[in-house]
Order: sequence, then structure tokens, then C-alpha cells
Amino acid sequence: MQQIQTASVRAPGFMGLNLQDSVANLDAGFALEANNCIVDQKGRIGSRRGWKALTTSIGSYPIGSLGEFIDYTDSSNVFACANSKIYRLDGQTLTEIVYSESGDFDPTTEITGNNWKQCSLNGRHYFFQEGHKTLVYDPDVSTEQYNVVNEVISYQAFSETLGTCPEAATAITAYGRIWAAGMANDKDLLCFSDLVDGNVWNTGTAGTLDVMTVWADGSDAIQALAAFNNYLFIFGKRQILIYRGAEDPSTMYLEDIVKGIGCVSRDSIAYTGSDVIFLSEVGVMSLLRTIQEKSAPLRDLSMNVRDELVANMNSENKANIKATYYARDAFYLLHLPVTGKTYCFDTRRPLDNGGLRVTTWSGIDPVCMVAISDNRLLFGKTGVIGLYNGYSDNGNPYTFSYKSTHFEMDKPTSLKILKKVGAVFIGGNNQEITTKWAYDYEEVMESATVNLKSEKVAEYGIDEYGIGEYSDGTVLDDVYVNTTGNGETVQIGFEADINSIFVSLQRIDVYYKFGKIHL
Repeated sequence: MQQIQTASVRAPGFMGLNLQDSVANLDAGFALEANNCIVDQKGRIGSRRGWKALTTSIGSYPIGSLGEFIDYTDSSNVFACANSKIYRLDGQTLTEIVYSESGDFDPTTEITGNNWKQCSLNGRHYFFQEGHKTLVYDPDVSTEQYNVVNEVISYQAFSETLGTCPEAATAITAYGRIWAAGMANDKDLLCFSDLVDGNVWNTGTAGTLDVMTVWADGSDAIQALAAFNNYLFIFGKRQILIYRGAEDPSTMYLEDIVKGIGCVSRDSIAYTGSDVIFLSEVGVMSLLRTIQEKSAPLRDLSMNVRDELVANMNSENKANIKATYYARDAFYLLHLPVTGKTYCFDTRRPLDNGGLRVTTWSGIDPVCMVAISDNRLLFGKTGVIGLYNGYSDNGNPYTFSYKSTHFEMDKPTSLKILKKVGAVFIGGNNQEITTKWAYDYEEVMESATVNLKSEKVAEYGIDEYGIGEYSDGTVLDDVYVNTTGNGETVQIGFEADINSIFVSLQRIDVYYKFGKIHL
């Protein structure tokens, strides 16, 4: 009688999704599905955190922009833009910020959108949106007021207009000034404010830069801006202009042009500390820190999911695509609102091909996102700010799902008769796990359910993610299900409805016999 064979996969899915390469040749460390998952510090596939409402509701108004302002007292102020208004987070309340009555600006008619780009300079917080006057919040005037830059403004230090602040679509603070671009009537013009004064645009060291004749790959339009290591990056749709010496605009110069790659979404740009990550027409890219070479090196971080990502991206209004970098968990999060899919890129350990480990999230659906200075990740939701926290989506369960690659057991032409599938999980605490299996690339999978045990294991009870959140209800458990059927290739999957307790997949064990050899 033929002996039962065993095969094990340790840390299944630790390489993240691979939807790009042939499924017949994938390493067992990849996954063909890893939804509502992250790759944790130990290199394991585990359930993501959920979100909970941080604020009371302001009604059925999507929060389209979130930003943080650190004032002179080193206090954090979080601003949310919704219903054509600006709110500040006060405890659990979103307090509407009142417009300071001056000039002829009427916020009830002139603010018509919520997709503001926010940035701060020298104790003031600024809001930019294409086709809108630039707004500024100054706590020295009132903690409840904002105003319009370059109208007749009411600050004691300014009593007249000081140049025309651009009605820009994008802006950043860098090298002691504000840089703004993307005006509706001039997509090639970059404007920069006076040094340490975002209210001054026509005197001192303020100025403009017209890049219309600089584009090297045909005409383009400024989509986004970034700054790093004394460089200023001006992103078009199909190319990137790299200016060196941006600490002094009067002497900065064009050092390089990256052709064929641009940025398609203003809010896809994020800083990781050593990289600038952004979304291009061909996927998520990283502009590396060292750019001494003639052409700035580019890495395609999304190469393992590129085709799916690009197809989904092309169905989106790219102005609504949002991203952020969350340093605490070292991931870059990119959300596509039409498809409802969020891509999570683990930046800790690049793969050998230079790409990042990728998982997907569904159901969390942020309208916008921001990681703030106290290590919290906030989501703009409909009517509320959500906090990335816990293991439910505002009290509702979400489904963790994983599917392996297709196993041939080193004998591709032999029939495999699957007898049993085992798995080792951390977490769950009486969690119901659905084990799935299929043969020969079939999409419909057989399934059986089993419950994890209810107890604690101290070895895995502390600092699983470095923050002690796995200290309660943590279980290390082996689960097994008897299986049926046969085929030349085998695929294994697991699902669990996450509701208050995490689950992390450690190992898969497959028990099988060989059948006939197919010639």
C-alpha cells in the first residue's frame, strides 16, 4: 500500500501577491489571493487591522481631504474637508472652521469641492484646490477662523494684497517656502512663495518658473510636486523634471529629466524617509534617494500586480486616487475608489526582483487617508474620521482570505490524491476557519470548516507587531481537515471572518498520495 506523502509550506504568502507571472511556475512563497491581509514583521500573512469611528458624524458627507498642522505650541491639529466646508478635529467632534469676514470672498458659493491639498508653513496651514482661492488657517488670529490668501486680509501683519496666490491644484512645503502649480489656465507654471511666508507671492524671493519649454518628451502638464534631498521634482503625466539646488530658487537648475514615466495622481505621492513613491501610468514607482547618476533610477514596486493595478486604475477618476505611507507598519497604502480595492505595499523587505510584497484590502474604502505625527493612521469616511485600529470594520466583521500557488509536489505529471490539509495559525481564539482546495487550476474550490481552539500561548503573546497588540486571546493552533478529489496540481486556500481578533497563517501541511502518471 502506498505511503502517504507530506509537503509543507512555511510562511505561506510571505512574498505577497503575484498576479503577473505564469501561475504554473510561481514560488510557493507567493499568493494568488491575499485579501484583507498584511505581511507582518515576521514575514507572515496575517489579517489587517480594521477601523473604528474616531468622531461623531457630520452627516452623509464624504470627507475628501485630511491634513495635519503642527502649530507653534507643537500641538497637532487635524483638518477635514467635507460638504464644501473645513472642519477641525476637537476630541471626538469635527468643529466647522468659520470664515473670517474680509474681502469679497463668499465660502458658501466659492467653495465647491473638498479635494484640497493641504500644507503648512511658519505657523499657518494652507489649502489649495484647482479653481479655488487659496485658504489659510492662522491660529494667531483665531482658533476658529480661516481666510483667503491675497485678498484684503485681516491679519495684523498684513493689511493689503501681497501678490496673486495661484489657484493651484497641487502644492508642497519645501525648503522654507510653498511651491504651487496646476492652475487651470496654465499647467506649465510653477509658483513659489517668499521664504517662510506663504502669504507673499510677489515680493522678496517669491517667483515663478515656466516649464513649458523644458518638457523633453512633448508637451505635458504639471500633475504633482515633491521635494527630497535638495531636489525639487516636478511631475508631468509622462515625464519628471528634476531640479537641483531648490533651497535657492534663484540658482536652482535642471539636472535631469526622466522620460516616459510621470505621475497620474497628485495624492499618490508619499515619502518613506528614503524614497518618494508615486503612481504612474504603468504602476507604483519609487524614485530612489540617491540620484547622482545621469538618470534617476526608477523601481517598479508593483511589478507583481502591475496588469491588474493598471486595469483598475484606468477605470478611475485619477484625482480621487489616494495614498499614504504609514511609518509605524512600514506600508504604502493606495486606494482606488471605483473598484473599492486598496493595495498595501510592504516597504520593509523588497523582493529579489526589486518589487514590494503586495496584499489587497477590501471593505475599508477610505475616501482619503493621512498618517499623523502620533503614529495614528486616519481615514476620511462618509461623515466621520476613521482610525486604523482593532480587528473589525467599525464593529462589522471583514473576510481574511488567502489562496496559495499551484503545487505540483515535484512530480508535475503524477496524479495527486489529496487526503488531508493542515495549517498552523496564530490568533483566532475559537475562530472558524474555512479550508479550501482545488485541482488543476479550477476556480471553484471544495471547502470544509474547523474552529481554532480557545486558549492563550504566552510565546506569541507579546509584541507580535512590536506594539503588544497580540497580548490577549492569542492562540497557536494546528487545524486539519479531510479532503477529497485528485489532480495533477493542488491549490489550498483559507478564509476567516475577522471580528475583534487577528489571524495569522504560519504553515500549510499537505498530506497526499501519488496516483497514475499522465503521459
